[in-house]
Amino acid sequence: MKKIDTLHRLRTSRIVAVIRESNPDAAHRTALACIDGGIDCLEIAMTTPCGLDVVESLALLGGGLTIGAGTVLDAPTARSAIQMGASFVASPVVNADVVRMCSRYGVVSMPGTFTPTEVVTALEAGADIVRIFPAASLGPQHLAHLISAFPQAVFMPGGGAGLATLRDWLVPGVIAVAVGADLTTHMGDDYGAVTTRARQLMAAAKETTGRVYLLDNRNRNPGSARSAVSCQP
Repeated sequence: MKKIDTLHRLRTSRIVAVIRESNPDAAHRTALACIDGGIDCLEIAMTTPCGLDVVESLALLGGGLTIGAGTVLDAPTARSAIQMGASFVASPVVNADVVRMCSRYGVVSMPGTFTPTEVVTALEAGADIVRIFPAASLGPQHLAHLISAFPQAVFMPGGGAGLATLRDWLVPGVIAVAVGADLTTHMGDDYGAVTTRARQLMAAAKETTGRVYLLDNRNRNPGSARSAVSCQP
């Protein structure tokens, strides 16, 4: 999949299911439950045993799915994930080697940041999407400040985002929201409950139509006409 296609799918879906399980079978079943609930962008955390195999098995399903690898800490893991069919690579930290590996093979990179300095480091490394992690630690207001300071960046909050606060995270400047624990915690082996929560998340995301990432319209008021500002030395 071309990078531009991955970005389009992420922007359209607005929800990325982050799946982190204790075994590959549970991860695969959870992913299928999310798909049944309408989520077609899924991220398999590399802390999941045999996580690369899960990435491959889901990527082979096709059907318009966008499969990525998460919690990627180094370039070799990124390359392995790409070989297994990952269309994007997410990390909780900024690792320039991981970003370069993704650029080399035309895969979307999502390095994790928390501070303004880390955001700049990610942008300078060539990040396609800046992941804010853990987003819930300082809340949506922290994200709003980062969007204001870096209007050129494309953000994706993750780590604590869920159904109750989804509208607070899906704001202009955000391409999609990564949701993990809210989808799987306390669900146990009840994959039907995972599917139900996935449907709820997708329904809530659809209600935010028009608020998704629109770089060209951010900080712009097309209805007002003002005289040009002349800057004299």
